[in-house]
Amino acid sequence: MTAREEILGNVRRALKRAAGQPPQFEVAPLSAPALRIPLMDRNLYAELFGQKLENLGGKFFRVRDTRAVIPAISELLAQKSVVASNSPVLRKCGITGLPQVHGAFTDREELKAACAAADIGITSVDYALAATGTFVILSSHNEARLISLLPPAHIAIIPRSRILANLDELLSILPHPADQTSSMVLITGPSRTADIEQILVKGVHGPGEVYAVVVDEE
Repeated sequence: MTAREEILGNVRRALKRAAGQPPQFEVAPLSAPALRIPLMDRNLYAELFGQKLENLGGKFFRVRDTRAVIPAISELLAQKSVVASNSPVLRKCGITGLPQVHGAFTDREELKAACAAADIGITSVDYALAATGTFVILSSHNEARLISLLPPAHIAIIPRSRILANLDELLSILPHPADQTSSMVLITGPSRTADIEQILVKGVHGPGEVYAVVVDEE
């Protein structure tokens, strides 16, 4: 008898089963997950989101309306090559009309080349999570993943109405994300790793700089 056979035999005897005998019990169905959504004033979500993002090394801006978005990020965009998603939010802010911004991509290879050469990628988000300072982006024609992942810096334009309390609230709104998108990306602060000798390195697997602009009034 091999060691494997001896171990399996001991398990069978403990379960009082013979070789090849199916289990003599029923597996109880799993209970529904308990979602914990804090009772909190939604007007405080934007500030909490900003605090959490900056704790992670990101930068946070808050503006009154869409007209104030470009002035808030004009220094970041100066003399930079920029790619922008097809989000209606960016069009409303006037970002896609700036001369250094490339957008309205319909060809994937063209998108890949533009993102690889760009200094900054600008997107909107589908949701943001106040508890962790997280961007939530559902991959779609309007929001291509490469724009938020490939350029070395990422700017997210976030309507305040899209900020949720936490992941539990997101899953209460979107319990089956795969029904809506092929990919749901959660971005929490700049990309970082400490795999090499436990030395923190930013920008290894994605943008090393992350900025959020929260717009109070759409």
